[in-house]
Amino acid sequence: MTPSREAKVLVTGAAGFIGSHVAQALEAAGHEVVRLDLRTGDDVRDAATLDRLMAGADVVVHQAAKVGLGVNVADLPDYASVNVYGTAVLLAAMARHEVGRLVLASSMVVYGEGAYDCPRHGRVRPAPRSAAALARGLFEPRCPRCDSEVGYATIDEDAPADPRNAYATSKLAQEHLAANWARETGGTAVALRYHNVYGPRMPRDTPYSGVAAIFRSALEAGRAPRVFEDGGQLRDFVHVRDVARANVAALSGGRPGLLAAYNIASGEPRTVGDLAAALAAQRGGPEPVTTGEYRLGDVRHIVAAPHKARAELGFHARIGFDEGMKEFATAPLAWPA
Repeated sequence: MTPSREAKVLVTGAAGFIGSHVAQALEAAGHEVVRLDLRTGDDVRDAATLDRLMAGADVVVHQAAKVGLGVNVADLPDYASVNVYGTAVLLAAMARHEVGRLVLASSMVVYGEGAYDCPRHGRVRPAPRSAAALARGLFEPRCPRCDSEVGYATIDEDAPADPRNAYATSKLAQEHLAANWARETGGTAVALRYHNVYGPRMPRDTPYSGVAAIFRSALEAGRAPRVFEDGGQLRDFVHVRDVARANVAALSGGRPGLLAAYNIASGEPRTVGDLAAALAAQRGGPEPVTTGEYRLGDVRHIVAAPHKARAELGFHARIGFDEGMKEFATAPLAWPA
């Protein structure tokens, strides 16, 4: 089904940071929303719960996930259980209830490093950065063929997947499972590859949250944001209300096929250092501290090409970086579940 009217929508993860905004936006657009969230006692991995909540649904918007880069390999079972197994149970329930459309919260992390151009070899895919290079402060990727410096480029949805941490691997697995479901059932799956989402209700004081929330939590506690590497990592920071609007658009937009994937981004890249400085300025300090620390699973630059979402979903971000940071600097954060 491609709803052009009011639809009954099951939203998983509906009490979470992004899911709560998505549920609100769907209701504001006139849709009936059924909420599922572990915080309220409903587990996406429980088939009986899904059968109870999915009855009569037209669309599933799947936001429930274990997020973030993780702390160490001890997190692997949770990423596999919640993100991979949970999605498989959900898709099986959709088949039972003949729900024909899935909107999946995917992530830019499926790309691994972003796109890069070498002066000699053109578009290249750098290898994962080594611990030895990072420890020496050599943060920029190099050409895998000639070891020359490379320049970043925007990455589009046709770039090959190259997940470089457990979370990224689990998000790519979700996309593959969704494509399997669509092939077997004739359904439609739309994967929204979120870039760095920020905004009100981000979880505070947790290593599994995004960098925006980590910086914001530090500032609220009177601590200086600690900026890893040299602060020059490029990202696309997109406001959560824009992400919610993209989910509403995905209920009826997108091209038919087994899986249509879209970058959901602002189209306004900024560095991690810019983010820390903007939040600190809005709150009156403390000033950020650039530490040179690194996380082995991080990537250096990933800058989105947002054109496909505009063309096929009719979506473009409305909230600019300066406006968003002004609000986010004092917006309420949530306690992690």
